[in-house]
Amino acid sequence: MLNEQTHQKLVAMKLYALAAAFQEYLDKIDDSQLCFEERFGLMVDRQWTEREQRRMNRRLQVAKLREQACMENIDYRHPRNLDRSVIQRLATCQWIANHENLLLTGPTGIGKTWIACALANQACRQGYSALYSRLPRLLHNLNIARADGSYVKELTRLANPELLILD
Repeated sequence: MLNEQTHQKLVAMKLYALAAAFQEYLDKIDDSQLCFEERFGLMVDRQWTEREQRRMNRRLQVAKLREQACMENIDYRHPRNLDRSVIQRLATCQWIANHENLLLTGPTGIGKTWIACALANQACRQGYSALYSRLPRLLHNLNIARADGSYVKELTRLANPELLILD
């Protein structure tokens, strides 16, 4: 049947979400409230949403964040002297688009790593690439790369992300 061939072609083109939405539409064909354009728009929107979700998950995976932190979970009641307006401004990630640097300072155990990971998570959700690295390990890896001849490759790996977090 033509519908089955269409479904198979969507799968062959790796449009899995669109194929699933098409199959759901075929399964509940009695839904006549929506015109063709609206149904097609919903199917395309589902495909686009799934792709964006996979891209974001991939950016988060590549970032290798130490903490699973997000901006929504920042506790402003904790005595860290965090200014909510500054954090909200940083959450827009405009500072990344402007190629600006950010330095988090404070005493040990106050949550600098957690906040840095939350900012990186936010950046990944907004489409920026990120990479987290502890500085001692980074310096060790650079020394090894210099010794084995892969120094330029390692520097290129560090230069690629739009947000580099050195802890």
